[in-house]
Amino acid sequence: MRQTIAHTVAQIGQIILGKEQQIRLALACLLARGHLLIEDMPGVGKTTLAHVLAQSLGLNFNRIQFTSDLLPADILGISVFERTSGTFKFHPGPIFAQLILADEINRATPKTQSALLEAMEERQVTLEGETRALPEPFFVIATQNPAYQIGTFPLPESQLDRFLMRIELGYPEPQAERALLQGSDRRDMIAHLKPCLAEGQLAAMQTQVAALHASDALVDYVQALLAHSRLSPEFDCGLSPRAGLAILRAAKAWALMDGRDFVLPEDVQTILPAVAGHRLRAAGVANAGTQLLHAVPIP
Repeated sequence: MRQTIAHTVAQIGQIILGKEQQIRLALACLLARGHLLIEDMPGVGKTTLAHVLAQSLGLNFNRIQFTSDLLPADILGISVFERTSGTFKFHPGPIFAQLILADEINRATPKTQSALLEAMEERQVTLEGETRALPEPFFVIATQNPAYQIGTFPLPESQLDRFLMRIELGYPEPQAERALLQGSDRRDMIAHLKPCLAEGQLAAMQTQVAALHASDALVDYVQALLAHSRLSPEFDCGLSPRAGLAILRAAKAWALMDGRDFVLPEDVQTILPAVAGHRLRAAGVANAGTQLLHAVPIP
């Protein structure tokens, strides 16, 4: 399994150059059955990463371009009256796919953003009094432009909390950027990629992640992180129990990617900035998750 994951990371790395850590975090997020938020400047590869993840994992893929005039029905679907049968027929929206790219999610209004809440948490949508299950597996990868850019609506805390991780790609290193400038078009390369996982293999990996062992000492460490975030005056609002579960799930996924069936404190330290950074606020700090990591020693 470790070889399969390494092959997947390497294939994605052929498209997204020089970003192995971010690629591994994105894979760990999906293995933990979480949703991923990618926040960065336009043009650094956010959308391309979502495309290549779907292609490499062999997942059915839909892209939703979020705009200020997008409506919830444009995402979830709508029932249309058919004169021939005299009944309403439901036409599913683009949300009914295994991997959804919510592109520039913060350019839509809060009402439209809220259409994703039930889907991301319950993996189902309720329309016109009927609940419809979403495909398995179901992932949302959302891209977000910086809040200071024109035409953005900040994501509310309830929406942010649905994302297991938030990552940033950043500008490439000079050597990687040179290879990008001199190489083939990345989107053309994506079309020729083959899935790295066989059918059902992703679901099997997710089951293994849930079964990984976390010792009492490691749970003590996670609880110490949660307690410090709630008690320290450095943070405006502490981490919730759901955030604690997210930290454990992500750490287990990272351990599985390293070929282990147990979790180490180093796994927690690796994933913590991506899991806690968008759930914490601290004045004058770019990533409050990193600040929390430095404040709490390993027991």
